[in-house]
Amino acid sequence: MRAFDRPGRSAAYGSRGMAATSAPLATLAAVDCLRAGGNAVDAAVTASAVLCVVEPAMTGIGGDCFALIGTPEGKVLGLNGSGRSALAADADWLKASKLETIAPRSIHAVTVPGAIDAWDRLLNEHGTMDLYEALQPAIRMAEQGVPITPRVAFDWPEDEPVLAADAGGRMHYLKNGRSPGVGETMSYPALGETLRLIARDGRDAFYRGAIAEDIVKTVRPMGSLLTADDLAAHKSNWVKPISTEFAGHEILEIPPSGQGLTALIALNILAVTGIRRHAPDSAERLHLEIEAMKLAWELRNRHIADPEFSEVPVDELLSKKMTSRLASTIDMNKALDIETVMRRSDTIYLTVVDKKRMAVSFINSVYYGFGSGIVTPKTGIALQNRGACFVTDPKHPNCIGPAKRPLHTIIPAMVRKDGVIDMSYGVMGGDYQPMGHMSVAVNRYIYGMDPQEALDWPRYFPKQRKVQVESGVSEAARSGLLARGHDLVEAPEPLGGGQAISIDRQNGMLIGGSDPRKDGFALGY
Repeated sequence: MRAFDRPGRSAAYGSRGMAATSAPLATLAAVDCLRAGGNAVDAAVTASAVLCVVEPAMTGIGGDCFALIGTPEGKVLGLNGSGRSALAADADWLKASKLETIAPRSIHAVTVPGAIDAWDRLLNEHGTMDLYEALQPAIRMAEQGVPITPRVAFDWPEDEPVLAADAGGRMHYLKNGRSPGVGETMSYPALGETLRLIARDGRDAFYRGAIAEDIVKTVRPMGSLLTADDLAAHKSNWVKPISTEFAGHEILEIPPSGQGLTALIALNILAVTGIRRHAPDSAERLHLEIEAMKLAWELRNRHIADPEFSEVPVDELLSKKMTSRLASTIDMNKALDIETVMRRSDTIYLTVVDKKRMAVSFINSVYYGFGSGIVTPKTGIALQNRGACFVTDPKHPNCIGPAKRPLHTIIPAMVRKDGVIDMSYGVMGGDYQPMGHMSVAVNRYIYGMDPQEALDWPRYFPKQRKVQVESGVSEAARSGLLARGHDLVEAPEPLGGGQAISIDRQNGMLIGGSDPRKDGFALGY
């Protein structure tokens, strides 16, 4: 139990339903949806659409979506709603382009947006609403305006130069040529009209109609290979989740092309290191997690790619033999010399559980702040830059190719125990996400923290050959890490953000948490 005389937040409790998001208006929209008779899928899509309005740097309809659905009976379904590269991005083009990398803000980083199709698929197959109903709160907010909350205002200025350099960015996402401040109101009339069109005509309005035309007309003059046919061909895919056992629980993740495998590899390593014997704030605990993530990260970068093009050896990477080999390389007294090259990212994560105990773990993103920084002039869509996650080495499984999905950083998670859902959770923050998934699972299932405590806990992250640490990491832990050879630096910004809802079946209660690093909250009823 937390110390009530210190700053902090109690976990949220509710018996009928619960939502946890990174923005107050989105959480309220999700709970309103549940109270009006919608299920967890309806509420998740409704909240995601609202987040595209209230956190436009983090997410948008020009981005991608992944989701895990936990049924009341305990079955877990996965949806990969990520978009693909252009069909014309073939080997001949790559050779002629002479690209050494795909720069995050380059035109070739723009891939087909997958979110709208994913939302439609989720609603059609598991919801009770259609896009028309689910998009109404977002439409209203886009047209009437929304307040800029503190974390949103904190993040926006970083992307101001990128938006200022783009005609659509200046038009739709700057206020009198600048980023908006805390408490100011921003409205998005073009985005509101775009959402109205999708609500009226369905997902085909985005992938085959005037919206698709605006996207293609925007990017083609800049050198993009994307065509109307690339958008028209897009579809999401149901996928079988991958999982591992950890501390008596089954942790489930989206399979590749997502990076959830990275978290599972790291959890496997921790499971055989005896982490439980170390205090939660000890240098030993932090050292083990940092080392496990370094080892998992090497395998991530070597193997994760679009499984339609390259086989990813999931079973081998999660095997006891691999786990034992990796764990044996950890020295409790010395840091491994492994460089973990990682990028920043902006994302939203949310989770909803309804009265029937359907759970949805849901993540939506445009990757960098406002994605590519390219915004369609007529429709007001910030286009994602997921193609920056491709490599350009033809021998690598994650090399860009025709109609191919890149390695993807956004990953929802879910936990099952005794055959039923125990917790739905996720941690946003680009490359940090596997580390966040691992640490929250350790906090919850090794150290017994409730969902809010597990999210509040101070964070640390190996990046390049340094370890970023948040201000809450104790001096004793820092000294212990330094003694082991870790090169510590202060985290330049809060590490990630997350939400979690746990299901207490004994008391018939939902217990939720929402990350203090963002503006949102968990709310049950």
